[in-house]
Amino acid sequence: MTVETLRWRNGQLEMIDQRCLPAVIQYLSYSDAQSVADAIRQMVVRGAPAIGVAAAYGVALEAQKFMSLDKVSFDKRLADALGALSGSRPTAVNLFWALDRMRGQLLEAIKKEPAEIAQVLLQEAHAIYNEDIDINKTLGAFGASIIDDGTCVLTHCNAGALATAGHGTALGVVRSAVTAGKKITVFADETRPFMQGARLTAWELSEDGIDTTLITDNMAGHFMKSGDIDVVIVGTDRVAANGDVANKIGTYMVAVLAKEHDIPFYVACPLSTIDLSIATGEDIPIEERSADEVTGYGGVRWAPENIKVRNPAFDVTPARFVTGLITEKGIIYAPNEEKLKALF
Repeated sequence: MTVETLRWRNGQLEMIDQRCLPAVIQYLSYSDAQSVADAIRQMVVRGAPAIGVAAAYGVALEAQKFMSLDKVSFDKRLADALGALSGSRPTAVNLFWALDRMRGQLLEAIKKEPAEIAQVLLQEAHAIYNEDIDINKTLGAFGASIIDDGTCVLTHCNAGALATAGHGTALGVVRSAVTAGKKITVFADETRPFMQGARLTAWELSEDGIDTTLITDNMAGHFMKSGDIDVVIVGTDRVAANGDVANKIGTYMVAVLAKEHDIPFYVACPLSTIDLSIATGEDIPIEERSADEVTGYGGVRWAPENIKVRNPAFDVTPARFVTGLITEKGIIYAPNEEKLKALF
């Protein structure tokens, strides 16, 4: 994927505005933590790993911006920055994982001067960025090893380069399989209501020259029944300790359909997405987003005024529907608490 999701340029964080894709490719610049938190909340950047990387850079930006302050004021600014970023979105655990790493670096450097701390935090943000790409390529290779030549993959939402620092998780598996010389085709769910599959996944894969067919969400069962789909691979925003998986709304429906049609259902994710502090998927906080995302799109309204709307951004797929988790440490088949704890 030649387009960068986010990048550090001239002392600022630049992020591609995913709300405008695929019609417009534009980068927005950010110079402090609050603006990065707003960008995460407003879906300029989305996808759990990408959110984590953006949050890390948000902390680094705050430190860079205020490193000339006295130590007490500087520490207060960073504490406020961590608070603002942690409140941006509740479901993606990579956000909190990245902030914990930045907080750890801050504590280790607590006796240093603000300018030194700022440099330490920026180096850590760069490390998180680079590690994410390396991890995605590693898990992509593990996933590619179990994907046969000629396979048709169904994916839901966007778990590609745009959802990460680069390469992608679910789409990283596809990319790695193609790089290995396998002929892979993809069916991409449009993923209502934010249309990440139609706008982002379809665009990413078409840019890479990968044979992709876009379908509406309610067509998945039809194509499974007709034998067009061989395997489902999705990403995730949080995996509970027992192997339950939270991903974009509609994933649970796809998993149930895959089980009915005896189609393997894999979840591609870095270890940073596994949250052992959450016992089961029932405990994962589910973000509820604006009704505007459901009642219309792009300035066009199709729902009647004053209609009641529910808009959960995620749902939880129980571990019993998950064939395996594709991670940078290998594939964890039939994930459960014992197997996930062993990973760490």
